[in-house]
Amino acid sequence: MRYYISDCHFFHGAMNEKMDRRGFSDTEEMNRVMIERWNSRVRKNDEVVILGDLSWGGATETALLLRELKGKKFLLEGNHDRFLSTSTFDRDLYFGWIAPYREMNDDGRKVILCHYPVFCYNGQYRLRENGDAKTYMLYGHVHNTMDERLVNSFINRTRLTEVEDYSGQSRAIPCNMINCFCMFSDYVPLTLDEWIENDRIRREKLTGEEEKGNE
Repeated sequence: MRYYISDCHFFHGAMNEKMDRRGFSDTEEMNRVMIERWNSRVRKNDEVVILGDLSWGGATETALLLRELKGKKFLLEGNHDRFLSTSTFDRDLYFGWIAPYREMNDDGRKVILCHYPVFCYNGQYRLRENGDAKTYMLYGHVHNTMDERLVNSFINRTRLTEVEDYSGQSRAIPCNMINCFCMFSDYVPLTLDEWIENDRIRREKLTGEEEKGNE
């Protein structure tokens, strides 16, 4: 099984106390709960693709953390993954690969992976015969901030924009970008299908709140 998650920020107290206001009593509790929720889902041979900003800790702290987290781990480089720049950290020991950008297949679908949202991603227009998406762009970085609301606005506007395809028919532009922010999944890594459903429910809720605010 393959799972995805982003922006856990282990050891990063500011995410708990300020930016995300995660609600834990302290950083130690935040780390412990995130480890427990990760391991409640992931088994030894499962794959977990981390979309950046896994840990604010140093090389030793992060190495100990990675030994506790179950599964085979793969990392999209985040801007806060400082441990990667430490010469004592053994990248090959803890990660199957580390990259700033990656394209993979997941159950017949193409997945574009990057810590940062990619607005015009490779394969964006590709659809199945029934109209379902063939390609998804998974990202992190923006958490649940104003930047994420701006990304949401772009997605909504793009989905309402029609273009003429090669057959001369007009159709809306597909835009299947999913923020895999750990707080959106209650700190549990999710499969692609689970993230698709999680994202659908979250966007429906946001649309309903916006409509209610405009009444």
